[in-house]
Amino acid sequence: MAQAVVHGKAQSAPSPELAFLAADVGGTHARIGLVSPRPDGHRPVTVLEYRRYACAEWPSLTAVLKDFVAQLSAGVRVEQCAVASAGYVLGDAIVNDNLPWPVSIRDIRETLGIASLAVINDFEAVAYATQFMTQADTVPVIETSAPQVAGPVLVMGPGTGLGSAVLLPAKPHATVLATEAGQVSLAPGNELEMEILRWLARDRSYVSYEHALSGPGLINLYNAICALRGATPTLRAPAEVTHSAVERTDAAAVEALNVFCGLLGSFVGDLVLLYGARGGVYLAGGILPQIRDLLLSSTFAERYFNKGVMRPFLQQVPVRLMEHGQLGVIGAAGLYLDGQYAH
Repeated sequence: MAQAVVHGKAQSAPSPELAFLAADVGGTHARIGLVSPRPDGHRPVTVLEYRRYACAEWPSLTAVLKDFVAQLSAGVRVEQCAVASAGYVLGDAIVNDNLPWPVSIRDIRETLGIASLAVINDFEAVAYATQFMTQADTVPVIETSAPQVAGPVLVMGPGTGLGSAVLLPAKPHATVLATEAGQVSLAPGNELEMEILRWLARDRSYVSYEHALSGPGLINLYNAICALRGATPTLRAPAEVTHSAVERTDAAAVEALNVFCGLLGSFVGDLVLLYGARGGVYLAGGILPQIRDLLLSSTFAERYFNKGVMRPFLQQVPVRLMEHGQLGVIGAAGLYLDGQYAH
């Protein structure tokens, strides 16, 4: 779990009147924005400029940020930056196996002349930003006739990894609990999932949900099903599996996506119970929008509700799918302005 940390001069603090950089860095894409505080309070910032970068095409996060700054209007000077990223801060580095390159905090500060740089957990930032969304920004996965109630909001989603955070509504500012729920032990719910777990455990001593519910996890599921069915795997990338499943051109890919959605429903239900997430669930990440129709027709809901005597509780908790978009950028900026980081 990445604790929010600020690196810079001891007297540095967010300057509410100045534009600054906010970045949302994942294993596949880095989303960068130039933001300024909003006066109306509807959102914490206005996104003045925004670009999305494919991480694999750049040698470092510093190079990405440098390119973004170079394209800003003449005279724009940026001295503050908030970076949302998976992983954790260790000395000068952001440590995360899912990023394509190591991230040096010192290199960013010195190359760009940044006086104050805050590092924030990526799903913590996305969770914070959900309080500024409307239902029109989302797609219902599980709807409920129960009135919306205030309470913890669960945000989770599979991408390069499996992120999860909980928004705790409060005044004057909401608090976000960053978690490592994706590292919880994988719990199979039927015989096929037990066989898959045994297959995954052949070459690792510990199998987490992230080993199944992520891009690399989807490949794991696909390879496991091929092995169990005596088929030769022909797909190598998560996007190939999702495309083949959506087009129904590969039986193992279709089955892998079905298992993926079932496990996801079961896990989301567990997390709702664990955190008492009466405020609802937002599903994010890079994979789910690509398989929206499959998700909606899958066993996700059946597995989500399959919690014994807790089924009536879960029937009152809506689940909605959202596009990641600029949410991480907005959330990182909002947390930075709130001063919700450790000095």
